[in-house]
Amino acid sequence: MKLSILDQSPIAYGQSAQDALNDSIALAKLGESLGYERYWIAEHHDLFGLACPNPDVMLGVIGSQTNKIKIGAGAVLLPYYKPFRVAETYNLLTTLFPERIDLGIGRAPGGSAEVSMALSNNYLEQVRKYPELLDELLMFLRNNFPEDHFFSKIEPTPIPPTPPNVWMLGTSEKSASLAAKRRMNYAFGHFMTDYNGPQIVNNYRENYKKYNDNEPYVIVAVHVICAATDELAEELAQSYFLWSILQNVQTNKKFIPTMNAAKAYQYTEDDLAMIQEKRETIVIGSPKTVKEKLQAIQHVYNADELMIITIVHDKQAVRQSYRLIAEQFI
Repeated sequence: MKLSILDQSPIAYGQSAQDALNDSIALAKLGESLGYERYWIAEHHDLFGLACPNPDVMLGVIGSQTNKIKIGAGAVLLPYYKPFRVAETYNLLTTLFPERIDLGIGRAPGGSAEVSMALSNNYLEQVRKYPELLDELLMFLRNNFPEDHFFSKIEPTPIPPTPPNVWMLGTSEKSASLAAKRRMNYAFGHFMTDYNGPQIVNNYRENYKKYNDNEPYVIVAVHVICAATDELAEELAQSYFLWSILQNVQTNKKFIPTMNAAKAYQYTEDDLAMIQEKRETIVIGSPKTVKEKLQAIQHVYNADELMIITIVHDKQAVRQSYRLIAEQFI
């Protein structure tokens, strides 16, 4: 089974944003050394202690410090940007790092309502136009505007010999349907939703075949915390659970809390209920436990590839988690 890495550049307590970004570079290099298929970094804006608002910049740095692992954005939030600018940027990255660049496209706000206003005065209108923006982006990248189209005479230079690989990211029937109609590969965020993911992905596969003779390709993104024992993995997971709770609290503590902070926190009944909900979509355990659970997820989704995201306070534990998972599958 192919495995990849999804990174949100979380800032742990005691770290600076620079530390977190350097950790992301180190994680991509580690993923390459362990044989992971690809490394994607996400776009977030002023959100819960996540350090990367701009995957494009990070990919330029990461590409220069790796050699063969595919690298990409998971995702570029298209409603904030003109398609021509996105096409230029990812053509440039693909020219620098041929056949290695993935362009994941999403439409989530990636931040608060205030952030959306700061980035785009008409964000909701752009979300409504999302299919049109996507079409425009794909035509720029594929260089197939109709001859009478206003944009047919311009190109998002530089033009690489092979364009970047474009993916649709999502968690809904709407995104899956759009990916199928546009003949795009699909990455489903299992870790972001408890909705009927396997049915959404199955519908995507069936719809895709109506528009394309090729087989679709599906990545399923899963949050995993793997450690030497089930008990240690559970202990590590507590910092993630507390971080999830603090996201809904008015606080300036936007970093990933320590395990000691998690142990000392006074959890309410609502907090405990939220943690139980989180457990439905996260894989926690020893290498044996994790392998069994990931194989089950792969089977139920019929996924071509699993993409692993791991968020806990201890960055050494994060890297060890990826090592232990690689030993089971790669």
